[in-house]
Amino acid sequence: MALQAYRNLLRSARIAFQGDVNMLVASRQEARKNFENNRGLAPESEELSKQIAHAEEVAKFLRENVVQGQATDDTGNYKLRIHEHTERGDNEDIRKGKGSTLAGTKCCSS
Repeated sequence: MALQAYRNLLRSARIAFQGDVNMLVASRQEARKNFENNRGLAPESEELSKQIAHAEEVAKFLRENVVQGQATDDTGNYKLRIHEHTERGDNEDIRKGKGSTLAGTKCCSS
Protein backbone atom coordinates (compact mmCIF):
# COMPACT_ATOMS: atom_id res chain seq x y z
CA MET A 1 0.00 0.00 0.00
CA ALA A 2 2.78 2.45 0.88
CA LEU A 3 4.78 1.57 -2.22
CA GLN A 4 1.72 2.20 -4.37
CA ALA A 5 1.18 5.61 -2.73
CA TYR A 6 4.87 6.47 -3.19
CA ARG A 7 4.81 5.58 -6.88
CA ASN A 8 1.58 7.50 -7.39
CA LEU A 9 3.16 10.54 -5.73
CA LEU A 10 6.23 10.33 -8.00
CA ARG A 11 4.03 10.00 -11.11
CA SER A 12 1.97 13.01 -10.07
CA ALA A 13 5.11 15.07 -9.49
CA ARG A 14 6.39 14.08 -12.93
CA ILE A 15 3.11 15.23 -14.52
CA ALA A 16 2.94 18.48 -12.53
CA PHE A 17 6.58 19.49 -12.96
CA GLN A 18 7.28 18.20 -16.46
CA GLY A 19 10.03 20.30 -18.02
CA ASP A 20 11.09 21.87 -14.70
CA VAL A 21 14.01 19.73 -13.57
CA ASN A 22 14.70 21.70 -10.37
CA MET A 23 11.14 21.36 -9.06
CA LEU A 24 10.93 17.72 -10.12
CA VAL A 25 14.14 16.82 -8.28
CA ALA A 26 13.08 18.80 -5.19
CA SER A 27 9.64 17.16 -5.09
CA ARG A 28 11.14 13.67 -5.44
CA GLN A 29 13.62 14.38 -2.64
CA GLU A 30 10.84 15.67 -0.39
CA ALA A 31 8.68 12.62 -1.08
CA ARG A 32 11.57 10.25 -0.38
CA LYS A 33 12.48 12.12 2.83
CA ASN A 34 8.91 11.91 4.14
CA PHE A 35 8.56 8.24 3.31
CA GLU A 36 11.96 7.46 4.88
CA ASN A 37 10.96 9.32 8.06
CA ASN A 38 7.88 7.09 8.36
CA ARG A 39 9.61 3.82 7.47
CA GLY A 40 9.52 2.57 11.06
CA LEU A 41 5.74 2.79 11.47
CA ALA A 42 3.98 -0.48 12.20
CA PRO A 43 2.16 -1.93 9.17
CA GLU A 44 -1.20 -2.04 10.97
CA SER A 45 -0.93 1.35 12.71
CA GLU A 46 -3.43 4.14 12.29
CA GLU A 47 -0.57 6.63 11.82
CA LEU A 48 0.64 4.71 8.76
CA SER A 49 -2.86 4.81 7.28
CA LYS A 50 -2.99 8.57 7.86
CA GLN A 51 0.40 9.09 6.21
CA ILE A 52 -0.59 7.00 3.17
CA ALA A 53 -3.87 8.93 2.86
CA HIS A 54 -1.91 12.19 3.06
CA ALA A 55 0.45 11.02 0.29
CA GLU A 56 -2.55 10.15 -1.90
CA GLU A 57 -4.10 13.58 -1.28
CA VAL A 58 -0.85 15.33 -2.17
CA ALA A 59 -0.56 13.25 -5.34
CA LYS A 60 -4.12 14.17 -6.34
CA PHE A 61 -3.49 17.85 -5.62
CA LEU A 62 -0.28 17.88 -7.68
CA ARG A 63 -1.94 16.11 -10.58
CA GLU A 64 -5.15 18.15 -10.69
CA ASN A 65 -4.37 21.59 -9.27
CA VAL A 66 -0.76 22.53 -10.00
CA VAL A 67 -0.27 24.39 -13.27
CA GLN A 68 3.06 25.78 -14.34
CA GLY A 69 3.53 29.02 -16.19
CA GLN A 70 6.41 30.28 -18.28
CA ALA A 71 7.01 33.96 -19.04
CA THR A 72 6.47 34.68 -22.73
CA ASP A 73 7.67 38.29 -22.78
CA ASP A 74 8.72 41.20 -20.58
CA THR A 75 5.19 42.55 -20.11
CA GLY A 76 4.21 39.91 -17.56
CA ASN A 77 2.38 37.51 -19.86
CA TYR A 78 2.67 33.81 -19.09
CA LYS A 79 1.89 30.67 -21.03
CA LEU A 80 0.30 28.05 -18.79
CA ARG A 81 0.97 24.36 -19.24
CA ILE A 82 -2.46 22.84 -18.69
CA HIS A 83 -2.43 19.07 -19.14
CA GLU A 84 -5.19 16.47 -19.46
CA HIS A 85 -5.24 15.78 -15.70
CA THR A 86 -5.77 19.43 -14.74
CA GLU A 87 -9.10 20.00 -13.01
CA ARG A 88 -11.27 22.42 -14.95
CA GLY A 89 -14.24 24.16 -13.40
CA ASP A 90 -17.48 25.04 -15.14
CA ASN A 91 -18.30 28.07 -12.94
CA GLU A 92 -21.68 26.59 -11.92
CA ASP A 93 -20.93 27.16 -8.24
CA ILE A 94 -20.20 30.83 -8.91
CA ARG A 95 -23.45 31.30 -10.83
CA LYS A 96 -25.50 29.60 -8.10
CA GLY A 97 -24.17 31.95 -5.43
CA LYS A 98 -25.33 35.14 -7.19
CA GLY A 99 -28.97 34.65 -6.21
CA SER A 100 -28.31 34.73 -2.47
CA THR A 101 -26.36 37.96 -2.04
CA LEU A 102 -27.24 40.44 0.66
CA ALA A 103 -26.64 43.52 -1.46
CA GLY A 104 -28.88 46.44 -0.57
CA THR A 105 -29.80 45.30 2.94
CA LYS A 106 -28.73 46.93 6.15
CA CYS A 107 -26.59 44.88 8.47
CA CYS A 108 -28.44 45.67 11.70
CA SER A 109 -32.06 45.93 10.52
CA SER A 110 -34.59 43.39 11.78
